[in-house]
Amino acid sequence: MSVPPPFLPYGRQCIDEADIAAVVEVLRGDFLTTGPTVDAFEAAFAAAVDAPHAVACSSGTAGLHLAMMALGIGPGDVVVVPTVTFLASANCAVYVGAEVVFADIDPETGLTTPAAIADAVTRAGRDRVKAIVAVHLNGHCVDVAALAAAFPEIPIVEDACHALGATAAGAVVGSCPHAAITMFSTHPVKTVATGEGGVLTTRDPVLDERLRRFRNHGMVREPDRFEDVSAGFDPEGRPNPWYYEMPEPGFNYRLSDIHAALGLAQIGRLPAFVARRRALRERYDAALGRCGPSVRALPTAPDCQPAWHLSVAMIDFAGLDVARGTVMRRLREAGIGTQVHYVPVHRQPYFRRHAPTPDLPGAEAYYARCLSLPLFPTMEDGDVDRVVAELNRALGNGA
Repeated sequence: MSVPPPFLPYGRQCIDEADIAAVVEVLRGDFLTTGPTVDAFEAAFAAAVDAPHAVACSSGTAGLHLAMMALGIGPGDVVVVPTVTFLASANCAVYVGAEVVFADIDPETGLTTPAAIADAVTRAGRDRVKAIVAVHLNGHCVDVAALAAAFPEIPIVEDACHALGATAAGAVVGSCPHAAITMFSTHPVKTVATGEGGVLTTRDPVLDERLRRFRNHGMVREPDRFEDVSAGFDPEGRPNPWYYEMPEPGFNYRLSDIHAALGLAQIGRLPAFVARRRALRERYDAALGRCGPSVRALPTAPDCQPAWHLSVAMIDFAGLDVARGTVMRRLREAGIGTQVHYVPVHRQPYFRRHAPTPDLPGAEAYYARCLSLPLFPTMEDGDVDRVVAELNRALGNGA
């Protein structure tokens, strides 16, 4: 009796013995949280993306919330967000009481464009827009330089959850040549994993300080920032060693040393992870090109070296007269996991009620055709061939 091949999820973490040893070392040490491993991880991450400041936090969602807080966004403000993204890219604005206005995307690349952002800014009223979230979907990059040139007065937050290790216009994503803040996720299916977690990078020391403060309840312990001098200092003018203040409330969005240990072990393998993802994506590109005109790989955005988080096939399900759900179920029966990234956020019931949006035809066209296929560094070349062969069968394209 033959043994079926292993199940291939659309994405998964890549953990080795060095990762396990790094976590065990922290478990045997003195700090499980707010310790030196977080500092080391932040330093290594900043170096990896060529940024002066990196702030680790408990999730990518927390990171986006912190970005909104650090930029001072609140009620009455508008944040422009491309609609094809994960919920958190829009929810972060809701968390601080701001309004969301959704932008369309390029139906071929899945990325938003300066023209789509300009349309959303016009609908919102330019003077009300206090941030643009630029989502680097799938691992290739929005033209952030063009956005910054078109809207120099509006801070840009890069949602780079999919793009750790990518470069755009010669700059490493996260180095922030045009963005105020870049946010990364370190969820298990992302390129570098901490279990749950996120990292924000910036070139602005003021934003760095605000991000750090808001991730830790809004507390300050620096004596030169105390407002209540009588409580913060003793009669000789020395700072009281226990004292802290909270000028503004924050959250407990800290990353633990346990999570940071895993991230620190993984960040050293970032180049290898990215290289393997690119190689697998190239194999998909070639293999999908042999599937006929109704199936092709997602095209790459210009002037970008992607760090592919997802391998997306663009499929004319309507033309093939087969439902996407049927194809996904057939693939799962063959041991292959797939996913759709993402349901356009403006379609969600909450945003239908609170952020009514006109038709976004680029998003609808992209959403109708996209299907994420398995992609993670421990896949073999033969796994790609197997996925594409089973995809052909699931689509009714033959054996």
